[in-house]
Parts: sequence; structure tokens; C-alpha cells
Amino acid sequence: MVQLVVELIDPQPGHSVYDPTCGSGGMLVESAHHIANLPGGLLLGAKPNVLLFGQEKNLGTWAIAKLNLYLHNMRAEIERGDTLVEPKHLDGDYLRTFDRVIANPPFSAKQWWSPLELANEAEQGGDKKPKAPNYKQVNDPYGRFVYGIPPRGYADLAFAQHMLASLKADGRMGIILPHGVLFRSGEEGKIREGLLFGTDSASGNQSGDLIEAVIGLPKALFYNTGIPACVLVLNKRKPAALKGKVIIIDASRDYLEGKAQNSLRAEDIAHIASTHKAAFKHQTEVENYCRVVSLDEIRSNDGNLNIARYIDNGETEETVDVVATLAQLAALAEEEAQVDERLNGFLAELGLLETQG
Repeated sequence: MVQLVVELIDPQPGHSVYDPTCGSGGMLVESAHHIANLPGGLLLGAKPNVLLFGQEKNLGTWAIAKLNLYLHNMRAEIERGDTLVEPKHLDGDYLRTFDRVIANPPFSAKQWWSPLELANEAEQGGDKKPKAPNYKQVNDPYGRFVYGIPPRGYADLAFAQHMLASLKADGRMGIILPHGVLFRSGEEGKIREGLLFGTDSASGNQSGDLIEAVIGLPKALFYNTGIPACVLVLNKRKPAALKGKVIIIDASRDYLEGKAQNSLRAEDIAHIASTHKAAFKHQTEVENYCRVVSLDEIRSNDGNLNIARYIDNGETEETVDVVATLAQLAALAEEEAQVDERLNGFLAELGLLETQG
């Protein structure tokens, strides 16, 4: 999974790579390995030619990440803290920006914003009771949520907007998210439409056409959930041939089935990555697998990015003969009535059923 996302965003020698939810640092390590295998990818001392940055909320995991990068002989700045509430990689009063941003944030994190101005309390019967924050009042000093404020129970697009704000003007990002971000309505739908089509003057005239690719992944790739995920690739500088278009790939059948967890094989990763690369460079499509979809078509679907709307996976549905099925149901109902009649007769003979007379 990590290797796939790195292949999709394709970091290059000399790049800066940032993971805002870095965990133990696996995505940063994989990014460095990817660069090390490219021409000019190694510096003196065999260090990868890359600048690595990360942030992790959990103290123990943060410590493991620092050790992991050190043991891999990689230069990295790993900060500790809540990325959404208190980002640590700053340039003065602004977010620092990077060539590539990559993340696998926690799916649909709850109550993702809890700074002091929202942790207000209400008096009820003389006792102080915590009051749920009003997410419409979120005031982000870093201006990250320009496309909208995600609902309190779904932090997915909050992380995505943080990553987008952390990208350089020609940057590219990859994020693993649950499928719900592709089709949920409400505020998330507005954010998705903003990323696709931009916003009007009332919403700040934010630019659109930022989604480069949507890749649907197989189910049960994560140990603790069977929920299928997707990868969103966002690009602030799409090539001219891809402007006004989105690459959509249905990779839901590219996996090795396991007892508790499915996995991506090397050939699956290569298949997905090569398909994306061909679509990116030449707009090449693959029947029942990959399409390069125009924003006009997506607009006609109300900004819904549900992959099934754009790609027929080739599985034929069984045709149902309604008349024959109804006749079969009627015959079964008649048979059931006859069985009930015989059963009632036996019960009456045994004195277990009162007869009506």
C-alpha cells in the first residue's frame, strides 16, 4: 500500500517530502528508497537525496518514527503534535510547503478540532457541562480549510486540505481515504466540488481542477477494518493534456486474498502504477479498469466520484425473469399452505391443537 502511493506521486531527487500523520515513518522511508533508486538519488555517504518531514500525535509512535529514520540513515525532521490543531512545520506564521505530501490518516476521525475557542462550557442546573464544538465556527489561523469545514465526525477532508495547503505551487500529494469521501454529500460534497470545479467569489474564488486521480482499492487491505479505501492524488500543476480531466482506476480486484487481511502483490502495484502513468502521460484508458473522465461528465453526476458511476467492472449481473419468479413464489406459498394443513391435522390427532367446530 505504501509503495503504491509513493509510486503514484513519484518523488524525485532533491525533493522535500512531508507526512502529516507519519506514524512510525514508513511512508517517509519508502519515499527515500524510491528516490535512492533514481539517477542522482544518492548523496555522499549513501544518504538519499531527499528532505524528509513528518508529524505524529502519539508520543510513543513519534519516538519510533525518529528511531526508524535514524536507523535507515535518513535525514528527517519529525515533530510531535496534532497536525490539524497545531501544525509544527512552519515558515514564520505560515505553513511550510513541500514538493510532495503523502499520508494515510486515521479514517473518519471524530472531533478532529478541539482548540480552546471551541471548548466552551454551558451552565446547566448549576453544573458545568462540556458543550460540543460548533464546527462552523472553526477559525484556522493557517487558512487551510478554504474549500469548507468538514463535519466533526469526518476528518478525512480536513487532512486532505491541510496537505493541499502544505504543497508547493507545483506540488503533488497522495492520500489514502475511505470511499465515503468520493460520494458523501453535505459539507463534504461542497469541498469535493470545490476541489474539482473551484469556488465562486462568495467562497473566495478558490481554484479547482486539483484532483489528478482516484484509485479504488480492494477491500480488507487494513488489519482492523474491511472497509475498502481509495487513493486520491492531487496535483497543483497538471499537464496541459490532463487539465479538465480526472484519472479513475478501479483496482478493487488487484489483490491477494488472505484469511484476516488482503494484500497488494508486487504485480498489483506495478499494474496500478503503470496504468496511472499511461493515463497521466497519454490519457490511455483500459476497458473496465481505467478511464480519463472529463470534469463535464463529473459535473453531470453532481460531483459524485463513486467509481461505479464511471467504470463498469465487467461483472455481468444475472437477469431475473420476473414472471417466472412470481410463479415460483406462488407455488411455494401453495406448498407451504399444504404443509401447514397436514401439520395441523397431526397436531389435532395428538390433541395438541384445538379444532374449531
